[in-house]
Amino acid sequence: MCSATKISRLETGARRANPRDVRDLCRLYGLADQAEADELMKLARQSRQAAWWASDAVFNPLLGLEQEAVAITSYSMYHVSALLQTAGYAREIIKGIVRKIGPDVLDLRVEARMRRQHLLELPAPPSFRALLDEAVLRREVGGPAIMQAQLDKMLACIRERKATIQVIPFKVGAHASTDSNFDFLEFADQSPQRPVVYIEGLFANQYLERPVEVARYREALEYLRDEALNPRDSANLITDVRDGYKTQVTRAASSG
Repeated sequence: MCSATKISRLETGARRANPRDVRDLCRLYGLADQAEADELMKLARQSRQAAWWASDAVFNPLLGLEQEAVAITSYSMYHVSALLQTAGYAREIIKGIVRKIGPDVLDLRVEARMRRQHLLELPAPPSFRALLDEAVLRREVGGPAIMQAQLDKMLACIRERKATIQVIPFKVGAHASTDSNFDFLEFADQSPQRPVVYIEGLFANQYLERPVEVARYREALEYLRDEALNPRDSANLITDVRDGYKTQVTRAASSG
């Protein structure tokens, strides 16, 4: 026997199933085909091996939650949200955070991040909103060419309606979040999964689900949305900053 919460987390990918979990769920759901049950248990054992979604061979539950979410709101004051990053920008961000990372692991992480973005290309993608501190646009990650490409991609996502992006300008001053980044994931009304706040850390990640925790982050997001520029003005600011990087790239090319 196990709790409804455990079953919900297994079904949504928030918890990795071990072979025993799979065996018990097969019985619970009335799966009579033993060969099929054996195959599912084999997959559960293989899930402990590195795959495209792996991060140093540790499965990240965020991936399952993203697949089930109907709305995702991402806040960052350090880097562009992962679902919007270019491969070049992602590579520089990951190298900056994990200075001793090996080239093979780095390639794997960049590939995983790019595959995550396929979520926004689904026929019925989740509603995605990115709230970014203006510092994210101004921080020159990898040089002007990488930044130009990164901001071009963000503008394309806006045009294609894959994302709503709002920038919190410097002039706002102190704002409503002390965490440097977090994702707020919401699920369909009929889903047993409650809203989740995901906070990425240097050593470990946090998944907050208690109502009091979720309510505090929901409140912070409401304040951040109010303090941010509206989507049109945000796109104009992104364009202006992009043009500045483009000018630097052009000058460097002409002087070279």
